[in-house]
Amino acid sequence: MLGRFIKGPNEQKPPQPAPLPALNGAPSAPVVEAESQGDDFLSLKVELHRHLIDRFNLTALESASKDEILNEIRPIVREFVRGRNVPLNARELDQLTSDTADEMLGLGPIEPLLKDDSIADILINTHKRVFIERRGVIEETAIRFRDEAHLLRVINKIVSAIGRRVDESAPMVDARLEDGSRVNIAVRPISVDGPLVSIRKFSKNPYSLERLMAFNSIRQPMIDLLRIAVQARKSILVSGGTGSGKTTLLNALSSYIPARERLITIEDAAELQLQQPHVGRLETRPPNVEGKGEVRQRELVKNALRMRPDRIIVGEVRGEEAFDMLQAMNTGHEGSMTTIHANTPRDAISRLEQMVGMAGMPMTNESIRAQISSAIDIIVQTQRLSDGGRRVVSISELTGMEGNVVQLQEIYHFVRRDVAADGKIIGEFRATGVRPRFAQEAATLGHNFAKDAFNPQVPL
Repeated sequence: MLGRFIKGPNEQKPPQPAPLPALNGAPSAPVVEAESQGDDFLSLKVELHRHLIDRFNLTALESASKDEILNEIRPIVREFVRGRNVPLNARELDQLTSDTADEMLGLGPIEPLLKDDSIADILINTHKRVFIERRGVIEETAIRFRDEAHLLRVINKIVSAIGRRVDESAPMVDARLEDGSRVNIAVRPISVDGPLVSIRKFSKNPYSLERLMAFNSIRQPMIDLLRIAVQARKSILVSGGTGSGKTTLLNALSSYIPARERLITIEDAAELQLQQPHVGRLETRPPNVEGKGEVRQRELVKNALRMRPDRIIVGEVRGEEAFDMLQAMNTGHEGSMTTIHANTPRDAISRLEQMVGMAGMPMTNESIRAQISSAIDIIVQTQRLSDGGRRVVSISELTGMEGNVVQLQEIYHFVRRDVAADGKIIGEFRATGVRPRFAQEAATLGHNFAKDAFNPQVPL
């Protein structure tokens, strides 16, 4: 053993023979609800990691290689496993040692959560409590950081990887991990009790609309409508609340864009996982310590127009860039897509109107609405229901202006029927009987809808 990473006797905490702290007063539990033997193994890794961080000098580990750490922890892992009578063979013991080293070199106690594809969000409420969201339900885990300094080391590892910093002078930061997962961090003084970290994970394998249908989020006729709309170069606005699946749906829709087209994506934090070969990705930049060097989404949208895109995909419109995006959709970049925070399609139009007003252009409300009605063709409304399920609850088409009001016609919607004893929402997807106005145009391009696709009497 090298020994240089082990704390001295006076630095080490006394042994803690008790298992991981129980949740809500229940018996000792693993990180997440045990569904298989793999969850028990994950629980063992979490407990082992907590055991190691009490013994090691974490600052010294930052300059260590994986081989050095493996040599240092291998005998400790053997002793730990033997002391708990865990039946592991040689291969499993090596895997446990390697995984633990990865966690010590990676993001510490939350590394197993990052590797669990079933977890959508990791929510760290100071070093004392870690929550996760899985299948739309938030639950507490048994994971803890040793202290606030330990959590801050992990935070600095995240932000330094993308050239940013977080401290008292810049206590908030939006960042992303190597796999594209988005991270929001708030530290003291704005975070009263200690650092708060929210990690929005994204699947390594991007969701397709067919995969979303398997989760009961959408139905085949709705998929056909959206596929044809994308291929017919109809501009689409995906609307919904936080965590309703807007970005996931935008990724899925982008898969229907022909591979020959050039796409430019614009985001606050790069999250989109487009599969086309010809994609240019742009990302905003916050101001530096002196308050200079900021690059906002509006500048990126303007710059994207000079990059010869066929379509522009804006991760989310939230300000004056909405004006430039609508201009692009009206001047040769049909088929562009974006998302917006709104609870209904009508609210989405109102929010767009407000954002265009933020650009400071001398335009009347009527002219702004005319721009919106001519630029946007389809609004897809997503919603996270009370049971945690995510649904495409409405697909609407913009049909122009009547007076000074933007006209909407709903084509598909989700109808709630009841709530089951276990809290699950019971409902069904239905057509409204309205046929999209672009159906004839799509037919001339070779895209035809099924015979009963818009029959309100036929369940989807």
